[in-house]
Formats: sequence, C-alpha cells, structure tokens
Amino acid sequence: MNLFKIANECIDEAIRAKSFYNRDFASNHEAYGVILEELDELWDEIKKKNPDKEKMRTEATQTAAMLLRFINELT
Repeated sequence: MNLFKIANECIDEAIRAKSFYNRDFASNHEAYGVILEELDELWDEIKKKNPDKEKMRTEATQTAAMLLRFINELT
C-alpha cells in the first residue's frame, strides 16, 4: 500500500474524530490520554495469540490520527 494513501486514511480519521467531538483537546494531558488509549487498544490486539491484521490496522490508524490531531493543535 502506498504511504500517501495510508497518510490520507489517517488524516480522514483525524477529521472524522474531530467532527464527532467538535472541539480541540482540553489540554496536553487530555491529548496524551486519548493517544495512550488508542495505543493501548492497538497493543491489546497485538498481544493476542491470533491478532487480527485488520483490527491492528484500524487501531494503528486511529492512533496515528490522534497524533496528527495533536500535532495540528500545537501549530
């Protein structure tokens, strides 16, 4: 898969999540908490005896999206 396509999927997810909550992170601590929650969900899937590649991809995309959102809010 093309990295540009993957990046666009992450951007689309960041936009979707932003429209769902319709606000910036309340603080850097909240951003960290959201990012950590997404990363923990990815880690939970990774640790399974038979991890689902699609679920890992979804969680990785959501983690990246929250990182992109945080970076965007820092600018």
